[in-house]
Amino acid sequence: MTRFEPNLRIPGPTSLPPSVREAGGRQMINHRGPEFAAMLGRIRAGMQPYFGTDSDIAIVSSAGTGGLEAAVVNVLSPGDRVLAVSIGAFGDRFARIAETYGANVDHVSAEWGWAADPAELQERLSVADYRAVLLTHNETSTGVMNPIPALAAAIRATAPDALVLVDSVSGLGAVPFEMDAWGCDLVVTGSQKAWMAAPGLAMIAASERGWAAMETARMPRFYFDLRKHRESGKSGETPWTPAVGVVFQVDEGLRLMAAEGATAIFARHEACAVATQAGLEALGFQLFADPDHRSRTVTAALIPDGLDWKAFNAEVKRRGVVLAGGQGKLAGKIFRVGHLGSVIVDEILGTMATLEEVMAATGRPVEIGAGVAAAQRAAIASIKGGGSPA
Repeated sequence: MTRFEPNLRIPGPTSLPPSVREAGGRQMINHRGPEFAAMLGRIRAGMQPYFGTDSDIAIVSSAGTGGLEAAVVNVLSPGDRVLAVSIGAFGDRFARIAETYGANVDHVSAEWGWAADPAELQERLSVADYRAVLLTHNETSTGVMNPIPALAAAIRATAPDALVLVDSVSGLGAVPFEMDAWGCDLVVTGSQKAWMAAPGLAMIAASERGWAAMETARMPRFYFDLRKHRESGKSGETPWTPAVGVVFQVDEGLRLMAAEGATAIFARHEACAVATQAGLEALGFQLFADPDHRSRTVTAALIPDGLDWKAFNAEVKRRGVVLAGGQGKLAGKIFRVGHLGSVIVDEILGTMATLEEVMAATGRPVEIGAGVAAAQRAAIASIKGGGSPA
């Protein structure tokens, strides 16, 4: 029997390629044996170029939020002064984690829909001595991608001793990232995003400064103690029982990524992003994020006045396209289209075609074919400008 496969256009978990799904169904193996050790080694080596680091990478069985908690508790002590730079719901969450463990957190928040300002960050850093700065690379709640190179440079210029902790759960693997060159100290990502696997693993890289900070940090940690992961990693193990099925999937996802190549992966994500943005605008939707810092993995658009979003979205879903709503204070005000992981341009064109059909069926003004044509033109222009989507 043929099983219906929805066009899953949410910012994670992302659709799984067939071979990744098959990998997740493999029989269990000994997680203390040589086969698992070899697999863990392949994953670490395969991810280092996407992190942009030669440093060790810890693979922790948890959601991305667990990875952020690990980043905080491993390098900070209660009472440490921390500057949390938030541009949305997930930046706020990163700050709450640090506050929960006793950090003295100051906040600098951009208006939702905008990226953080390096000049404002420098100004805030100049008035106090901070142990760490928390940054969000890609804010999925608003569809904004922060300029991490500029923000990290501002930190290094103003507060060179501050640790730079980066949430790149929904960015890493889809866009270029240079952890070492930019001066980031801990960077976190998650298996269910660009890595094309199921939820369940957080991957965390630390600089030498980051690893050194773990020796003096006094926040409580046991399961999330990254020093234990580093030590176990020397023998090809994890300190605790890992999510073996997800490890299988990440290993296969990285094999697919190696076959495609990083340049082509980044170009594919760029093409899907501009196609989504152009298609939505052609259909009359107003994009939410600042044009200079729109995400390459998720696009947010305002829900027009007079549109019954609940009924509209239900009809879109009935026709096989799954979109994401707004989060936090944007609930009911925006919708989001995810375009990361194994996404291809044809899936974006299919999304636009479905939106056109539903708009026509519900009496919304629409020129059938306009969204698809605009998306296709934008994708072709992107491809000609520097790469080909798969």
